[in-house]
Amino acid sequence: MGIRSVDIYILDIPTIRPHQLAMHTITAQSIVVARIINESGLEGWAEMATIGGASYGEGTPEAIKANIDKYITPLLIGKDPAHFSKIMFQVSKAVRGNNFAKAVVEAAMIDLLAKSKNIPAYELLGGKIHDSLPLAWTLASGDTAKDIEEAKEFLHQKRHNIFKLKIGKGDPYKNVDHVLKIIAAVGDQARVTVDVNQAWDEKTANYCIEALEEGGVSMVEQPLPTWNYEGMARLTERFKVPIMADESATGLHEIFQIAKHRYGNCIALKPCKHGGLMETKKVAAIAEGAGFGLYGGSMIESSLGTAVCASVYATISEFEFGIEIFGPMLYQDRITVNDLQFENFEIVIPEGPGFGMEIDLDKVKHYAREFSYNLN
Repeated sequence: MGIRSVDIYILDIPTIRPHQLAMHTITAQSIVVARIINESGLEGWAEMATIGGASYGEGTPEAIKANIDKYITPLLIGKDPAHFSKIMFQVSKAVRGNNFAKAVVEAAMIDLLAKSKNIPAYELLGGKIHDSLPLAWTLASGDTAKDIEEAKEFLHQKRHNIFKLKIGKGDPYKNVDHVLKIIAAVGDQARVTVDVNQAWDEKTANYCIEALEEGGVSMVEQPLPTWNYEGMARLTERFKVPIMADESATGLHEIFQIAKHRYGNCIALKPCKHGGLMETKKVAAIAEGAGFGLYGGSMIESSLGTAVCASVYATISEFEFGIEIFGPMLYQDRITVNDLQFENFEIVIPEGPGFGMEIDLDKVKHYAREFSYNLN
């Protein structure tokens, strides 16, 4: 059954509190939602999120939508989503880069195909290994006392026992002190990691990572800019604490070079930056073959995008550093009728056809910048 239409929507959904990153503070998150409809009227839905417009990367919501509408959609119309791998191979030949755009259309095709077969999407990705996965939470208020209070409350609720701190903004030395105080408060009950979001130079990284390592941090994510591969290698060689590549770890070729030259020794996976769910499986295999630990990353997706990530992460053998797909907990609202389950410090992998989420079309219309429903 061929694809009849592809609709791309940009939604802006407010968060429950400001979420501070090195390059941007999120108060409303922009997500890109794809709906693909086949000739019988069955719909496949998917979502990818971006952060801070162009402050995180080149894939702004507006660019994702424009490039799908102009260049990718014509390659999908009339095609059978049962052949989604072949379709995406053809898209990759015709459209360079645009990994976020590729990821969201591939996921929507997978959702559509899985629904047509009445199976969970993970069955099309090799089958589920995990029923649930350990879930990290980012403490990003920027206030030490608030972060400690939040961490203690989530430990009490058995919601999270892995905490990440965003420390790329402001004085790095004060940020290190902030981290060490949080470790002193909850480190006997939780694992604490940090994410620098490329904000340090190598001199700063050497000083700060030494203090963080001595203080008990369990991982340091992307301390240097993406271009500084040699610096990442030097940090990896010097310190015992794992050095994670995130923004620099994009497609297959970049992951291979990171693994080959040890520009870090662990990898943050994100389907959007790899260009899709099947590409995520490939980069995970490269990392696994190199002996790298894996982390299931997040772009702060809503419930739909989180279900997409959870479905592929469920098929990957091991996540040494847990996964971070807590996005729905940060939103004031959701665009799905049902919600994801979080229990015993883990996220439960959603069941049901496709990604297991029922779309609330009224909410999509409410938050979309523009909305059209064309079934002609």
